[in-house]
Amino acid sequence: MTSTRTGVQQAQRQESVRLTRYAHGGGCACKIPPGELEEIVAGLTSPGAVGGGLIVGLDHGDDAAVVRLPGGTGSLAAVATADFFTPVVDDPYDWGRIAAANALSDVYAMGGTPLVAVNLLCWPRDVLPFDLAREVLRGGRDVAATAGCVVAGGHSVDDPEPKYGMAVTGTVDPARLLRNDAGRPGMPLSLTKPLGLGVLNNRHKTTGEVFPQAVETMVALNRDAALAALAAGAVCATDVTGFGLLGHLYKLARASGVTAVVDSAAVPFLDGARDAARAGHISGGTRRNLEWVAPSTDFGRTDEMTRLLLADAQTSGGLLVAGEVPGAPVIGELVPAGPYRLVVR
Repeated sequence: MTSTRTGVQQAQRQESVRLTRYAHGGGCACKIPPGELEEIVAGLTSPGAVGGGLIVGLDHGDDAAVVRLPGGTGSLAAVATADFFTPVVDDPYDWGRIAAANALSDVYAMGGTPLVAVNLLCWPRDVLPFDLAREVLRGGRDVAATAGCVVAGGHSVDDPEPKYGMAVTGTVDPARLLRNDAGRPGMPLSLTKPLGLGVLNNRHKTTGEVFPQAVETMVALNRDAALAALAAGAVCATDVTGFGLLGHLYKLARASGVTAVVDSAAVPFLDGARDAARAGHISGGTRRNLEWVAPSTDFGRTDEMTRLLLADAQTSGGLLVAGEVPGAPVIGELVPAGPYRLVVR
């Protein structure tokens, strides 16, 4: 009886706490804006990178670092990444699942397989009960287990704002990498998850409404999409997270020396996303994304609302693949470089 009563009390306490109220931003929308981030990291390539074992580093803003294994055969390299953020939903278990899926996504976006992860937890220990933190960690553990990735410890700090994520290490065949700079004219663009996560999460934070379709999308691993892309012969991809579709596509087009053309009518959106946008649930991160790409984008007659939705800051979004992926909609194509890096029709 005691354990049952304790479990009920914990559930009631969790339901009474709105985690998103303790965050200045939500999920990947709390990232440092892309333009500012590029200024910060400019020139910070590791001294050992030149002529060393680094295959993919800071140069083009890829999703993870890739380095050759010393003494290896050349057919296997290590992939390393870290990703964490503030609560994007109020349910602690779901937040843990979402954050883990988002961190693992960086490895999948490089064409790799995650092997081991460590937790990164920031927690206001005098404000929020630790049973909530335990639920967050449980959610991360369960998603990592689905991915076949071992969670082995981690690091925690006392912080005024809750944050959670993972540092993930995996492996990849260097000859089968997915990377930002491998796009070529004539390649179609496929998107493996619908957009709209940012506006729905922002509405959830403001109103408390729960959007199961958004949670289901965010906790879904990008593993199958990556495998399908590799099987189709793709060599160029990224995932769509805090910089929005347009921000991540801009980085891909710039790194590849091409122009990306987007058919806005072909881009899939989650149910309720347009309603949330019309109701004003646009994050500051989304607006900064749009400001960043606007000078390099020909929007034609695209209306402002569509522009914002295409720049919507996603959390644990899908893969953006230069190539056709079975089951994923084709939303545009890469063409020879023109006066703009992005063209939206």
